[in-house]
Amino acid sequence: MGKRFYINNGWEFTEHWSDAFLRQESREEGGKPVSGVPDGAAGQREAGSGAWRQVRLPHTCKITPYNYFDESIYQMVCGYRRILRLPESWKKDRVFLVIGAAGHSAEVFLNGKKAGEHHCGYTSFRTELTELLQPGENLLAVKVDTREQQNIPPFGHVIDYMTYGGLYREAYLETSGSVRMGDLFVSPRIPEKASLLHSGMSLEECRDVLDSIQFHGQIRTEFVPDGQEPDGEKLRISQRVFSCGKDAGDVLLAENDLSLAECQPVRRNYAQGSRTAYSFRTEVDGARLWDVLSPTLFRVVTRLYKKGGNGEEVLLDEQTERVGFRRSVFREDGYYLNGRRLQLVGLNRHQSWPYVGYAMPGSQQEKDADILKNELGVNAVRTSHYPQSPYFYSKCDELGLLVFTEIPGWQHIGDEEWKNQAVRNTEEMVLQYRSHPSVILWGVRINESLDDDTLYTRTNEVAHSLDGTRQTGGVRYLRKSHLLEDVYTYNDFSHDGRTPGCEKKKKVTPDRRKPYLISECNGHMFPTKIFDSEERRTEHMLRHARVLDAAAGEGDIAGTFGWCMFDYNTHRDFGSGDRICYHGVTDMFRNPKPAAALYAAQQEDFPVLEVTSSMDIGEHPTGNPGCVYLVTNADEVRMYRGGVFVKSFFPKDSSWKNLSHGPILIDDYIGDSIKQENFAPEQEKTVKTILNYVALHGFLHLPPRVLALGAELAVRYHMKFETAYELYSRYIGNWGGEASGYRFEGFWKGRRLKTLVKAPVQSVHLHAEPDHTVLHDGACYDVASVRVEMRDQNDNRLPFYMGTVSARTEGPAEIIGPSELTLRGGCGGVYLRTSGKTGQVSLLLRNEQAGETECRFTVEQDSRAEI
Repeated sequence: MGKRFYINNGWEFTEHWSDAFLRQESREEGGKPVSGVPDGAAGQREAGSGAWRQVRLPHTCKITPYNYFDESIYQMVCGYRRILRLPESWKKDRVFLVIGAAGHSAEVFLNGKKAGEHHCGYTSFRTELTELLQPGENLLAVKVDTREQQNIPPFGHVIDYMTYGGLYREAYLETSGSVRMGDLFVSPRIPEKASLLHSGMSLEECRDVLDSIQFHGQIRTEFVPDGQEPDGEKLRISQRVFSCGKDAGDVLLAENDLSLAECQPVRRNYAQGSRTAYSFRTEVDGARLWDVLSPTLFRVVTRLYKKGGNGEEVLLDEQTERVGFRRSVFREDGYYLNGRRLQLVGLNRHQSWPYVGYAMPGSQQEKDADILKNELGVNAVRTSHYPQSPYFYSKCDELGLLVFTEIPGWQHIGDEEWKNQAVRNTEEMVLQYRSHPSVILWGVRINESLDDDTLYTRTNEVAHSLDGTRQTGGVRYLRKSHLLEDVYTYNDFSHDGRTPGCEKKKKVTPDRRKPYLISECNGHMFPTKIFDSEERRTEHMLRHARVLDAAAGEGDIAGTFGWCMFDYNTHRDFGSGDRICYHGVTDMFRNPKPAAALYAAQQEDFPVLEVTSSMDIGEHPTGNPGCVYLVTNADEVRMYRGGVFVKSFFPKDSSWKNLSHGPILIDDYIGDSIKQENFAPEQEKTVKTILNYVALHGFLHLPPRVLALGAELAVRYHMKFETAYELYSRYIGNWGGEASGYRFEGFWKGRRLKTLVKAPVQSVHLHAEPDHTVLHDGACYDVASVRVEMRDQNDNRLPFYMGTVSARTEGPAEIIGPSELTLRGGCGGVYLRTSGKTGQVSLLLRNEQAGETECRFTVEQDSRAEI
């Protein structure tokens, strides 16, 4: 009972829905599958409206180009179908179909009869099939409307992101007895007097407490019985709480057995009325805190039994949740997790990829969470502008990555039918994600919409009724708008490079006693391509630094969510004309821009050392280095030029004082190396001051104070301008001379952990980095992402390389999208999808200039149950 069986394989897909698709005989009539090419490959044709092809889920209804495509490419009414052959043992069970997401409306048919429908492209839905099942084969079909003209969120006006379509998440069958535990909510609670963290603790002290503290916790569970009228005396609930062991097996920490009659009935408000839920508590000894520093999880197994006529018990339903004990609250002065104030440093995330839009399996959903936490170093993410894959949230649970999630929508509010659907979307979002400890805030407003007190009173009420443990927020771009939520979440795009990094809380929120959070910043204010000039890429990083620094310095802003994690495809009304918004701190393949390092440098778990320049003077106006920054969390960075030590840089050298590790301007290119000129001490100091100023700002338009220093050198030491120019060329510019190169060494706690060398390019090579090399195929296909870079002899990416790389595979896997990839800004990516078999796979990448490189993979059997 309560078992899950995946049905991601064996689907037949048509881009042209017709009622004939519902008939079993249509599978043989004029409906021969298209074969010989991968699903969605370029050049594939369907022979008539009745044609279909075999596909696997997750599936996009249309493979898209990288850029320059219109959204009409994926708008259609399409169909999916497959045969279900159910075991004889299921005859007495209730059977449910669960579809992870159907973009954007779906109707479910079984054996030609309608079983259910759903009208949200971003939440999962459950359809009971029990009454329509027949012995032997059953034909399951799903009609999917992917068009953007529907009267449901987010549609109705323009939208700044592509919405794609298809059954783009996984699907499975679930079984239960006559009664199941619907809307199960497992909520850990911490005693009010429990000893937690506090804001005065250092990171090391916090980690020590998290490693040692244990307390007596409580699991509060509630569910709505679904099925036959429950008999409280005959229904028994059994709950077991286990630690999630990493090295050893799970350990039983608590158990509880009681009848339904012993549970507390409570009324919960849903989108379409109220229902009775049953609540009970399980005491847990040895509970530990879930935190961004230590995301400790517990596994809770809840079973529902029924006493039979002969006195034996029958298992009706079983459900498992992973949960965490944490105290999360937004207050007037910021966000608090487990008692300490935590400044949120986050990014916004869309759930899209090149070519396949939304359709990626669990491994890629999890990889995005891993990139956010372990590459970009953020502690929070906003799932803009809709709920996202359960795999993503589960990985956030494991990593300790905080999530602000919200209902679908973008600025537009529709009619009453549209609003009712928005309330239903709120309900589905809360019910589906409320057991995840990573979720800290419900977004219950349509992103950047105008005030609508009636609608948002309803969405807040539903969220609070179904989850009394979390606060609500609502993203707006309006100052002083109506505040029905618990947290005023505001898109602050006020910084334009010259203005302050953020607005004051008192100027934005109508109620300063309530918490305040910046939900978006930067983004369209300064779109930046990964192949832009150094100056633009550097300024992009600096703008993120200014906003983060300003918000942290205010003291009453809970944090910021920068716009955004990566570049994304968009509609023609937005972006750069090629259907891409270049707003990300990474590109669409998740290759980092300099701004990515700025976020990564704000954490202490892994070393970061980047330099915002290739140190090639010809890239800069008049050949001056300009303002070059170290982006690092190192304790010390030592800079060498031509093998000669120049200067050490420290965190205190950063002008951003509210950041733990702000960018550090390289303000000295000479150091002690000028001592060989045998200048007098004051002369040496003055010469260095002038030359370093020119290195940053150029010879033209020197300010009076610098001119005065030059005049002093001429009068006091009889130095000529030509001498100064020669010194500049020798120690900084090397214009017309042999470039000497720079070396940067980063030290953490006295240990050198990273070294960067910036020197003229002498050789190039392809670098390919797979996100994982052991793939699993069975209940679902798997995808590996491979980031590809053209690098120099010192492993620096070549930022202006725009060549092509050919890709081919050997073994049971295929390339998603084109086999000839273009490197933009010296980088790109390949997605490798398993093809249904196990074995060894080679991905061979070849470039005319750099030669060939190979990535090897192993495809193993997926152990999950399937039908």
